Amino acid sequence: MRTLFTTRIRPDHFFMASMLVVNAGNYLYNLALGRLLSPSGFSDAALLITFLLVLSFLGMTFQIVTSKYTVLYDESKLTAFIKLITRAAVVSGVVVGLLIVLFSGWLQETFKTETRDMFYIFSFGIPLYFIISINRGLYQGKQNMNRLSITYQAEMLSRVVATFVFMFALPDVSASVAIAAGVVVSFIFGLYPFQRTTFWARTTGVVQPVAVRPIVRFFAITAFYELTLILINNSDILLVKHYFPNDQAGVYASLALIGRIVYFAAWMFVMLFLPKVIRMHKEGIDPKPVLLKYAAHTLMISVVIVAGSLCFPKLVVTLLFGRNYLSIAPLLWKYALATSIFALANLFAYYFLSIGKFRPVIIAALLGLTQIFLIVFFHDSLEQVVDMQIIAMVILLVFQVGYFICQPKKNVSSNVNPDSSKMTVSCS
Repeated sequence: MRTLFTTRIRPDHFFMASMLVVNAGNYLYNLALGRLLSPSGFSDAALLITFLLVLSFLGMTFQIVTSKYTVLYDESKLTAFIKLITRAAVVSGVVVGLLIVLFSGWLQETFKTETRDMFYIFSFGIPLYFIISINRGLYQGKQNMNRLSITYQAEMLSRVVATFVFMFALPDVSASVAIAAGVVVSFIFGLYPFQRTTFWARTTGVVQPVAVRPIVRFFAITAFYELTLILINNSDILLVKHYFPNDQAGVYASLALIGRIVYFAAWMFVMLFLPKVIRMHKEGIDPKPVLLKYAAHTLMISVVIVAGSLCFPKLVVTLLFGRNYLSIAPLLWKYALATSIFALANLFAYYFLSIGKFRPVIIAALLGLTQIFLIVFFHDSLEQVVDMQIIAMVILLVFQVGYFICQPKKNVSSNVNPDSSKMTVSCS
């Protein structure tokens, strides 16, 4: 029976099902917070969650870099690489945590939060978060989707349980502090299952050194794109929190949460197709069909979500957040459209990053940042904020698709050297 079950359910299908559960759990977690807290209180909670997403650009960078070199390196070089990337993760986590503590007062004043304690607590979990990312990158690169899924499940479940235990057991403590404590607890559980044998490997053979320069170069470019990606995806919440009153900021946070369902689905596809594209490119196989396959999946999901948001906006808002948030119902389809366009453009960016084409990634990142400037200059209403995002995302997607179409159609044979400062491709 067990053999029949494992042969029928492929690891990538299990991962997709698992991530649907994880995303649903995270979604319900946010919805529950929106229900329990007032719009003003939810704005603080949403800020902390958004703050985690903003900092996750480094976490995703560690994960993507680890995933890539897990595919490219053999065991002897992988051991040296893991030691190098782990040391960088710990140092980076400590530095970022200290910066958050030092600037906690400024963060409280800028975003008008109830307390700065949530920043203190949150800072302790950052080094753990980076280690989690390396652990996940190893599983992703090895395409061990079952264990990769478990790490996300453990993080999600522990965060939900810990947050609400803190909130109900300590009613006098600020909700934002309870949420921050729940996030830190979830990082501890997110380490499971931890690859101790890989992180603390003792090899009897010769450990080959790795060239640091190409790793640093790829890390820097990936970090730059991940940073701009997070800013594009979350800057609207931060700017609305800054420019608008807390009640409107809380209502807008609920709009963003509902409208980003399609992005969660696209992110799941990225986790699946990224190691496949790297491996196919390494072996000289054209990876374009893989990109087009997942782009089609994302497009289909986007059409369904945008259509549902357009036809039943009041029903969706009422069911998810309640009647206090109905003012954002007319904007729901627009926000879902902006997020859908961004999700498609993001797939193309990760494709270019995977095959070593860094120029379109950098240009796309700069184009995406136009969203921030548009919102800074045009924010008379929440609707105008959403309209600016649609304009910026259309520009971004047109560039990505245009660059993809204009690539020369040649038979490509891979000549990838992971220790070279360039990922070389010879075309016959």
